Order: sequence, then structure tokens, then C-alpha cells
Amino acid sequence: MSRIGRLPVAIPAGVEVTVAENNVVTVKGPKGTLERALPVEMEIKVEDGSVVVSRPNDLKRMKSLHGLTRSLIQNMVIGVNTGYTKTLEVNGVGYKAAKQGKKLVLNLGYSHPVEMEDPEGLESKVDGNKIIVSGINKEKVGQYAAEIRDKRRPEPYKGKGIKYADEVIRRKVGKTGKK
Repeated sequence: MSRIGRLPVAIPAGVEVTVAENNVVTVKGPKGTLERALPVEMEIKVEDGSVVVSRPNDLKRMKSLHGLTRSLIQNMVIGVNTGYTKTLEVNGVGYKAAKQGKKLVLNLGYSHPVEMEDPEGLESKVDGNKIIVSGINKEKVGQYAAEIRDKRRPEPYKGKGIKYADEVIRRKVGKTGKK
């Protein structure tokens, strides 16, 4: 049995989970609604305050889908209940981040400011040198944070660039002068 797949997903108060035909799972909560079509091979049941996922047989593909399906449901439940956030830090002389309406404007040492539009259902906030991306869909929050980071990745010599708040940059020693 899959260690993750066999665990039931607890449904907190205020969250409603419905399973339609072809395993289309809809999760409604205080923060919003998420809908996702999950693999049709898995059997998803809502039983007394929790969601249980079971697989038909022990083929390798079924084993891998078992844990995945359960994790996706868990992420949806957490998303509509509490939401997800990712924090990025902007480091470097003259590197700045600012908000203009729904646009995130980044000055990252290029000849022009980089403008990024907030995707549907996501929100970004700027607090000093920190950028906070929040939303109910874990996948979209992570993807947008990764796209922001890609505009100027941290470099190993001075650590300039955009990094995740919990990311550790492995620093390198710079070149030394002649003796």
C-alpha cells in the first residue's frame, strides 16, 4: 500500500468536497473554489469528514497515481481553507520591486524595468525588499514565484538577484589580485 495514498484527507469545518463523474473533484471553502479532474482509475470516496483514495490493483502506474491523487486532493483542501504563500527576496544595489495596480514592476539592473501581470486568482504584495505571492492553488503560486525568480536568479559571488526567502545560496570565492 502507498504510505501517502492510504492516509485519509481530513476535511476541516467550512470546506465541502464533492466528487462528480470521471473523478472531477470540486473543493469549496472560505477562500474560494478549486476544481480538478483526477485520474479516472482511482476510486475517490467522501466518508464521514474525510476523503479516502483507493486503487484498483498493484500495477506500478496505479501505485504512483495513488499517492499523487491523494496529495492533489490534500493540496486543494489546504488551499481553499488557508491558502498558500511564497516569499521572495530582492538583493542587490539598485534592485527594487514595486506594485502598480495588478502589475509587479521589477528594476533588476537591466536597461528597462521588468513588468509582470498577476495571473488570475493570484496576488503579489511588495514589502520593502520582499515579494509575497499568495493564492489558493499551490501549483500556480509556485509557478508564478518561479517565473519572478527567473527574471534575475541569484548569482554565487555577491548573492545579487531574486531568491526564495528560505533558499540558501552557495557562495563562491571571487578572484584574488596579483602578488
